Order: sequence, then C-alpha cells, then structure tokens
Amino acid sequence: MMGEKKPALLVIEDDEGLQAQLKWAYDDFEVVIAGDRDSAIAALRSEAPAVVTLDLGLPPDPDGTSEGFAVLDAIMALKPDTKVIVASGHGARESALKAVERGAYDFYQKPLDIDALGLIVRRAFNLHAIESENRRLLAHASEDKTVLGRLITGAPEMVKVARTIERVASTNVSVMLLGASGTGKELLARGLHEASNRADRPFVAINCAAIPENLLESELFGHEKGAFTGAVKTTEGKIESAHGGTLFLDEVGDIPLPLQVKLLRFLQERTIERIGGRKQIAVDTRIVCATHQDLEAMIGEGTFREDLFYRLAEIVIRIPTLAERHGDAVLLAKAFLKRFAKEMNPSVTGFAPDALSAIDAHDWPGNVRELENRVKRAVIMADGKLVNAGDLDFVDEAEEPSDVLNLKAAREAADRRVIRHALARSEGNISSSAKLLGISRPTLYDLLKQYDLHA
Repeated sequence: MMGEKKPALLVIEDDEGLQAQLKWAYDDFEVVIAGDRDSAIAALRSEAPAVVTLDLGLPPDPDGTSEGFAVLDAIMALKPDTKVIVASGHGARESALKAVERGAYDFYQKPLDIDALGLIVRRAFNLHAIESENRRLLAHASEDKTVLGRLITGAPEMVKVARTIERVASTNVSVMLLGASGTGKELLARGLHEASNRADRPFVAINCAAIPENLLESELFGHEKGAFTGAVKTTEGKIESAHGGTLFLDEVGDIPLPLQVKLLRFLQERTIERIGGRKQIAVDTRIVCATHQDLEAMIGEGTFREDLFYRLAEIVIRIPTLAERHGDAVLLAKAFLKRFAKEMNPSVTGFAPDALSAIDAHDWPGNVRELENRVKRAVIMADGKLVNAGDLDFVDEAEEPSDVLNLKAAREAADRRVIRHALARSEGNISSSAKLLGISRPTLYDLLKQYDLHA
C-alpha cells in the first residue's frame, strides 16, 4: 500500500559486502544496518525492530563470539520480544544453539543464502505480529477482569475469595478478612457491603490501629455532651453511624481488652451505650473486620478474647498476597498506570517489556499498596511514552542510598548509577555513552556537569 511504513529489520553485520547484499535483498522491509555493538543498541532503541539478524563475530572480537553474545544479551534485556536470528558459520553450530538458549529465535548458515534467510525473517515477523496481537488481546481482556464491581484479578485464588464474599454478602453473618498489609482488605469489605442488601445504607470504615486507645471507645460508641473534657456536644460513634449498613473494623487485633468486652456486648445484644449515657440504643449494624495479626496466637497470650473472636469470625476469609496471585501484578499495574497517567502524565501510554518483566518477577512484600505506589512514581518520573524498569526504581537495598528522602533525590541517584554504568561500558567515550543512554552528547555533558561526574 502506498505510503505504508515498512517494518524495520535490523541487520547487525560488520562485513561491508554482506551489509550491501542484505540492504537491497528485501524491498518489503526497512533494512537498518549496524556494524558494532554501540550502533546496534542505538538502532534498537531508535527503531525498536521486531526482527534482528546478528553475526556473532563483531569487532573488537571478529573471530570470536564474545561481542555478538554481548549484543544478544543486551537486546534480550532491553526488548525481550525481539526475534533475533544469528549467523552460524562452518563449525559454529554449537555457538548458534547456545545463542538460542540465551533467547535467540533461530539461526542461519553462512555462506549466506538470501532466499533461505528471507523465509526465516518473514516467519519471525509473522510470529512477532501474532504474539503482539495476543498481548494486545490479553491487555484488552484484562480491562474486564473485575469481580465484586471493582476488584481487578485474573488469579483463581482471588476469584475464589470474591465468590465467597458474594455468597455471604446477602446474609447477616460477621466476616473476618485475614491477610497481609496492602492486600486490599478494605476494598473487599466495601465489595461485600455493595453486594449485600445493605448497599443503599452507609459503609463506615475505621482503622483501630490508627486511633489512640483513649479515643477509640468514643470513636466506636460515641459520647454524650459533657461526658469528658472537650465533649461539647453529643456525638454518634461509628457503630451508630453505620446503622442499617456495614461497619468495617480494620486491624481489629489492636482493640484493647476493656473495649473488646464492650464490643462483644454489642454483638450479643445489638445495643450500645454512649460514653456518659444511661440509655441503651438499638443499632442494626453489620460488622466486617480485618487484621494481619494472628488472633489465635493472641488468644493464647491472653491479649484477645476468644468469645469475641468467634463472634467476629463467623466466616473467615483468607486473602492471598500479591505474590500468590500469579499474573495479577501486571493486570493491576496496567490499571494503575491508566489512572495515574490520566491524572499526572498523559504522555505515558504503557509499560516497556523490561518493566513488565520486572513487575512480574518482583515478590511485592508491600502487596497491592506497594505496587500502586511504585506505578504512581514511575508515571511521574517517566520521560517517554513507556514506563521502563528504571522508572519503577527496583534498586537493591545495598545500592540504595539511605539518605534519599524525596523523588528528586531518588531520580538523581538513579541517573548517577545509569550514567556511570554507560561510561564504564564505553570506556569513557562520550559519544558512545550518549548512544547507550539514548540522549544527545550536549545533554550528557549537561548531566555530567550537573552531577559533577567525570568521563
């Protein structure tokens, strides 16, 4: 079709005769030539080709394979979906098979057969297109992977949790959600409320660990005017505010023992008495609670009442960590990116392959909350359309400076590491370092001056 952009084919080959032969052999591709590692990586960054042909014998090691394998490793790290086809000379089949083990798609024999290589190249382009379409369809399908109205998941473990919540929502039983911090306990509690026949009544949440012990009783049960110093008016507590609806008690294990007795009395009698009050107030409030603590161990230690536990835990639902929800990290990351990009950086459109790999590989000790925070930071810090792994700031604790207190300092520390790495790779050559970093020489000079670095 007239005007249609041809797909880019990157040819990494130092033989000028072969360069010319390959340049004109395929008129249905935009053939880009690179003769060494630096120009190859620069072309990979600028053209983002789907398919690459690679001669493993590149300068400064034209008779060996070390430089070729270094290029292959760099391509797999930067753009792992690239189909790399390596050249195999006489007696070099072992190297070609080793390259396939390290991520290459296929290999071809030298001396060069243009037609045979053309078949391999076109097959690679077709496979890349199919895989790209599958990823697109998967990403599109992920937009609909919601349960309980707003919970995004594709993991069977989490779908089972959601189905259990939907099943018990229409009953009046007390539900206890057990899970690590950041797993989405409040979101699930809200989903339970919205799936129940109380959905048109209030959903009230309170974090029992965030309120001092001497104030928690007033927060839960309310107080009468003059009940204590500062009680200038009668105030409803959270239990009363949630009348007809649902009260979510987060970190219920932090409720002190004297208050546990009063909460137990409410669950038994469904009446409350405000602080300083003398009358019983009937309240129809459903309790849903959550904790990351081991309440059964606390019962053994005498810090949590067993009778209250059984009142609160008529149904116990255990929430898996994000690491146990295989595939959910990427699904959630895409949803967070879409939301934060719209709010903070509309030029960001998605994740680079290395970022998706990093998200999938991370164990997420902070669960969904950590993922949300990292994606928000990455969207803010991203320079281009795609968030890369560096934007997500996955840094080894040993390398992470202890005095980084804000995003500006964190970005500066990351810039310093990457620039130093590029300078080391290029042995201090400014032009080569700029190509590795994907920036201009003047920009690199400015950064060196800004960060007081030396080539």
